[in-house]
Amino acid sequence: MKKDIHVAVAIIINSEREVLIALRQAHQHLGGLWEFPGGKVEIGEAGSEALRREVKEELGLVVVNAVPLIKVSHDFNDKSVLLDVWHVSEYTDEAYGAEGQTLRWCAVGDLESVDFPIANKTIINAIKALPSICDIQG
Repeated sequence: MKKDIHVAVAIIINSEREVLIALRQAHQHLGGLWEFPGGKVEIGEAGSEALRREVKEELGLVVVNAVPLIKVSHDFNDKSVLLDVWHVSEYTDEAYGAEGQTLRWCAVGDLESVDFPIANKTIINAIKALPSICDIQG
């Protein structure tokens, strides 16, 4: 029987239009691949609550404003994952790898060349479609 996992995922974009990504540690499932930060939604917890909790625990950031972006389902051999993706449009503090993970700010146009899990392709397409990313500011 497959395990169902609900994950809140943060798309955090800085003023230079770069997206914060984290390197999965070697001991983790899909270790060595990059990911968008986030973590499991606990039983009885709303996706937005999990997002705020996980971003604070993993990155030391306080989410001030976030809106739903997309939901992506993906089946692995042993589990099914629902990625509940949020666009974090406002946050405070400076990001750091609070759990020892490597962090990196990546230009939106460079995301496709980064080694992500297959399920993230849909997320990358959603990020590229965000108006704040696509608009040319003058």
